[in-house]
Amino acid sequence: MASLRDTLSRTRNSVFSRIQTALGQSDITDETWEELEMLLLQADVGATTTEGLITRLRERARADGIVRADALRGALKRELKALLLSHPATHSFASNRMLEVIMMIGVNGSGKTTSIAKLCKLYKQRGRKVLLVAADTFRAAAVDQLQVWGERNGVDVITGPQAVDPGAVTHDAVMAAFARKADLLIVDTAGRLHTKHNLMQELVKIKNVLQRTVHEAPHQTLIVIDAANGQNAIAQAKGFAQAVGVTGAILTKLDGTPKGGVAFSIVSDLGIPILFVGTGEKIDDIE
Repeated sequence: MASLRDTLSRTRNSVFSRIQTALGQSDITDETWEELEMLLLQADVGATTTEGLITRLRERARADGIVRADALRGALKRELKALLLSHPATHSFASNRMLEVIMMIGVNGSGKTTSIAKLCKLYKQRGRKVLLVAADTFRAAAVDQLQVWGERNGVDVITGPQAVDPGAVTHDAVMAAFARKADLLIVDTAGRLHTKHNLMQELVKIKNVLQRTVHEAPHQTLIVIDAANGQNAIAQAKGFAQAVGVTGAILTKLDGTPKGGVAFSIVSDLGIPILFVGTGEKIDDIE
């Protein structure tokens, strides 16, 4: 399995390398700030997050007497790191609950089902008994795909007839989890576009079923975000967050984008931690 550093080479060698070049051995000028702002936007950091970064960097430069652009490089690294750590992850593979429930959300094509398979393997490796539920009942291909991954992981998948109420399937899955003494239930949900009112109502219904049947469930609501979608992904995530709440993000396809700055927007704009990063298509390609 390639290291996380190796998989981020495209991002590091593209826009972010140009930022390093821009912060070369010269005095800081107005043009320095303008170029840095432009490059952060090109890296998909996002307008709001970029504005905040530039403001804090200017304040730090004044306070610390930084006048050289190369000295600003270290300050930028510290600000970016602080931003990523501003919402610390509370995720744990170990749980003392009788049944822990993870609700997975995100638009079609974001890598949600593959991410579920990767999580499934990670949790199994740590001794958890996992059960999956295919609550995207309106898309037969989604159910089939989840069943394939379930078979590969040696994990049962609870399904229902096509187009059946996803809340009913979720309820059956919770009952099955208790009966089979599973300690982790991962719920796959529909991923049509966030602007669809019916989808959001469907997600709310699934969440309500979980709340009624399992104490304090869902314990995690993870949104899967395709790094290549940049700021469009942030807009989508906000729609999901408003409907059902989100506790953390899985950032997929980070190995395939030359930008990657959306990672900072996820933490800054959505106020949630990035719990996992997808670094490839294989089942072990997750950090």
